[in-house]
Amino acid sequence: MNRTILILSVIMGIIVLASNYLVQFPVHYYGLSEILTYGAFTYPVAFLITDLANRSFGKKVAKKIVYFGFFLGISFTLFFSTNFSDLISIRIAIGSGTAFIVSQRIDVFVFDKLRNKNWFIPPLASSVNGSILDTFLFFSIAFYATGIPWFTLALGDLAVKLLVALIMLVPFRMLLKTFKPV
Repeated sequence: MNRTILILSVIMGIIVLASNYLVQFPVHYYGLSEILTYGAFTYPVAFLITDLANRSFGKKVAKKIVYFGFFLGISFTLFFSTNFSDLISIRIAIGSGTAFIVSQRIDVFVFDKLRNKNWFIPPLASSVNGSILDTFLFFSIAFYATGIPWFTLALGDLAVKLLVALIMLVPFRMLLKTFKPV
């Protein structure tokens, strides 16, 4: 496997692990504990990685990075942050895996379809679509019927993910010089 692809895959796995761990902690500042977790700040980086890989290596390689990142991320999550005696912890792992694979595949598909548009349209459109799908799949699987306000947490996380998706356009544009388009 190409060294760059391996590095991107490992970073993807670390982002998934960090996000799965951080989603367990609500933001307790400014009354945000019912609508936001710290995982919302890290997870959008996964879309940046997928989009850079898609732009540079094409959709087949981007999918490989998604699958390898998925394997690493879920393995890391099961090993480091899943408490098997806690149902919510297990649901977080299942929700994360399901939401990750579905949303990243949608991200790859949308990006590839919009590849020839202005530079910012493919990463923004694919990240927005992926973020919406990921957020609602994850939060409903992980927290539905647990007493945790999953819907308001999902809305708060989605708002931050969309803001971070906009911010991620800056490193995407800067890294386009490093990652040459296919």
